[in-house]
Amino acid sequence: MNRGRQIRISVSAAVLSGLLVYGVYLLQMRQIRLTETIEVVVPKQFVPAGTSLGREMLTKLRLPSGAVTDEMIVDMDDADGLESSVPLGGGEPLLRWKLDKFRLLPRLGEATFQVPRDYVKSVSSGIRAGDRAIVYLSAEGGASRRLFAEPVVVAAVKTASNQEIDNPKSSNLLSMAEGDKERMYASRRDANGSIDAVNLNLTEAQWLELDNACKEGKSKLIVAFDASSFESGEASGS
Repeated sequence: MNRGRQIRISVSAAVLSGLLVYGVYLLQMRQIRLTETIEVVVPKQFVPAGTSLGREMLTKLRLPSGAVTDEMIVDMDDADGLESSVPLGGGEPLLRWKLDKFRLLPRLGEATFQVPRDYVKSVSSGIRAGDRAIVYLSAEGGASRRLFAEPVVVAAVKTASNQEIDNPKSSNLLSMAEGDKERMYASRRDANGSIDAVNLNLTEAQWLELDNACKEGKSKLIVAFDASSFESGEASGS
């Protein structure tokens, strides 16, 4: 009886030892795999060109470290808010050259419209290309109101001679991309002309709403600078 019990104990000990060794082996292999792979950011599904990326649209994918290049984005915060310059495939590593932060081109579903001069009552003198603007409607004999719920992107700001308004010595767009708020402010203060025409990136529905509101001449637009343009520049540089 004692001999049989000893055999069972020996067998159980051997099995437990084997399981322990196997468990340690699995942990070691997992650690090796982790050290040999790197997580990169990928879209969960197909993303058309001109789409603004949000965290809910992104996930992580592990790739062998040898396959990861400097162009691939590994931090989801670095991709959040960027726009796709070209279509992106689902599960495809995000490459920096395929994304942009301050695109002046209209996004998917938008077009660039030059606002007719007689539609405009006033334009904030600090507005520059790449900014976000809030559009208000000032009606004769009626209450003024905000025309669009969300700010719209300013595609271009022109002088009467059709030159882009900017500081030739310190580009506002370059300062914005670098997150340099001081240079952004200086470029607006030392601009090369007064605003004569504004181009806005709008959806078809937004343009039709704007045109219908202003074409009879009883209502005019007030285009105001949105401070989030400065906040976006600061976030980009942080």
